[in-house]
Amino acid sequence: MRVLLSNDDGVNAPGLAALAAAFPDDEVWIVAPDREQSASSHAISLHRPLRLLELGPRRYSVDGTPTDAVFMALNHVLRGRRPDLVLSGINHGPNLGNDVLYSGTVAAAMEGALLGVNAIAVSLASRPPHHFADAAAFAAGFARLVASDPPPSPTLFNVNVPPGPVRGYRFTRLGQRTYGSDVVEKLDPRGRRYFWIGGDASHRDVPLSDCNTVFDEGLVAVTPLHLDLTHDALLQGLRDWTVPGYRKEPAP
Repeated sequence: MRVLLSNDDGVNAPGLAALAAAFPDDEVWIVAPDREQSASSHAISLHRPLRLLELGPRRYSVDGTPTDAVFMALNHVLRGRRPDLVLSGINHGPNLGNDVLYSGTVAAAMEGALLGVNAIAVSLASRPPHHFADAAAFAAGFARLVASDPPPSPTLFNVNVPPGPVRGYRFTRLGQRTYGSDVVEKLDPRGRRYFWIGGDASHRDVPLSDCNTVFDEGLVAVTPLHLDLTHDALLQGLRDWTVPGYRKEPAP
């Protein structure tokens, strides 16, 4: 199996090394950012050049975002040698609920799916110190399942693993996780103001969600993510809306 690995914690991150070690008999390629890019979301570098550095056999760094790394991997490094799967991680912390909108880990996997390859984002939902072996083993097992029985169209799976031995897993939906609304103002040594935003993360009680599954039940959460963000139910209702003074074209 040919596997492409990336992340948002940087090419030298322990989580990435642990994920690579979980595929000892496979053709593993690593193309990852040259430094930490956490919470970079799906940013792509369209207005500056990128530098690609070969660090070793099948191992590269990109001085850009996680999205840049996967884009470069699939369209340049592995051009003509499409991988069976893209895996992103293992992230040093959870990516649950609303986190998927901010996460560079999820964005790297999402870029793989957008470019036509089944992809898995893997996160270890724990505080430091991180021990990645159990999360890596589950990720490799799930990856082999996806590769052997792929979905009908390229799909992104978001996997969050609680700390410790894996007791079980559940297929879930996204929960609701927030970082509060705090804005903390401080002064630097020169008397200029600066701000820290957000606070401690919390989640709402949403039964069978990824947040509840990981934090309340201690199980691995596997969430398939839909890349089409169109609100289809609302779209049907909008067919009755009319903007005064403008012609509305009927839907075909």
